[in-house]
Amino acid sequence: MNGFSNHPLDEDAFGEKRTAGAGLRTFDAFPKTKPTYMTPTRRGGQWTVIIYAICTILSLGELLTWYRGTENQHFSVEKGVSRELQMNLDMVVNMPCADLRVNVQDASGDHIMAGMLLNKDNTNWEMWNNKLNQISAGVHEYQTLNAEDNNRLLAQEEDIHARHVIQHVRRNPRRKFPKTPRLSAKYPADSCRIYGSLEGNKVQGDFHVTARGHGYSDMGEHLDHSKFNFSHMITELSFGPHYPSLLNPLDKTIATTDAHYYKYQYFLNVVPTIYSKGNGVVEKYTSNPAMAFKKMRNTIFTNQYSATSQSLDLPENPYNTPGVFFKYNIEPILLFVNEERGSFLALLVRLVNVVSGVIVTGGWLFQLSSWASEVLRRRRRNMEGVLNGRAHSGDYDE
Repeated sequence: MNGFSNHPLDEDAFGEKRTAGAGLRTFDAFPKTKPTYMTPTRRGGQWTVIIYAICTILSLGELLTWYRGTENQHFSVEKGVSRELQMNLDMVVNMPCADLRVNVQDASGDHIMAGMLLNKDNTNWEMWNNKLNQISAGVHEYQTLNAEDNNRLLAQEEDIHARHVIQHVRRNPRRKFPKTPRLSAKYPADSCRIYGSLEGNKVQGDFHVTARGHGYSDMGEHLDHSKFNFSHMITELSFGPHYPSLLNPLDKTIATTDAHYYKYQYFLNVVPTIYSKGNGVVEKYTSNPAMAFKKMRNTIFTNQYSATSQSLDLPENPYNTPGVFFKYNIEPILLFVNEERGSFLALLVRLVNVVSGVIVTGGWLFQLSSWASEVLRRRRRNMEGVLNGRAHSGDYDE
């Protein structure tokens, strides 16, 4: 009749032309829309750009998180038997070295004459303060016992992360104490710098700086109380290997007083700490601590401590001993701060999940928004048709 009866309908006529590899398409489980059925729109292009941008941002975030790694903190009982604990001290007391006595007495009963093991240099209080300001690039970094510095607290927060500690120690390999500035006629000797490292028993102990003839059975003459002045600056106080680049709670602390018979007390809780980078480091240390330390790289063994202070003006009687006292206690735990990075396969899985999730969710949102736009468009057309119908009916009524 019209020429179409001689051309029977065939589903293959509406599909793609058969090629040599067309047989493999029968195994394709993912239905695809023919390109001729798709109409590109401006709104669809905008949605595509937004979805690609979101995928890119989230993928970069996943890559950055994987590169930085994750930090884990693990608490356990310290393995093995520890016997010795190194103490690093660098402080200035506003009294001549000949009038000071430095000693350590621990819970085991050992009495260490720290004054013979540590270095003592006569210095000037004001000159040493100016010298430290030059070392710190002209910035007065000292904290007082009654004030808190937010910048200092932020710096201490940085020193509890494995990456920061390891990089900081690598950049500052120097472990020596700075030299004492030379005296001059303008700056006579009126203070004593006490610095160095000493080994003690790894038990509760008391490190104290007192005046000559006070606190111990000193055969020499007792120092007159009017010469007492236990104002002091603590440049370094740490336990374990000496890492001067790390900031401890009492580092760069200054305490001054006008009273002569005065007592400063610092109560320290020392926590052994291991900073490391790498996967499976905690398991290696737990299984065999001795071999783990030989094989582990990027590992730093040190100690952290918390500090509280108390100072008071004492009445002058033989039962009270003025000075600077550090009472430290060793906590029976080990803190393991380890930074590790996940596997590359896990990163790929997360990237695939992120990208596919964004694409699927974006498709749903696009379809919902298209449906809502179409519904609103139809309602608008209906309302216009009703209004036009009323207008025409009004014309006929007239």
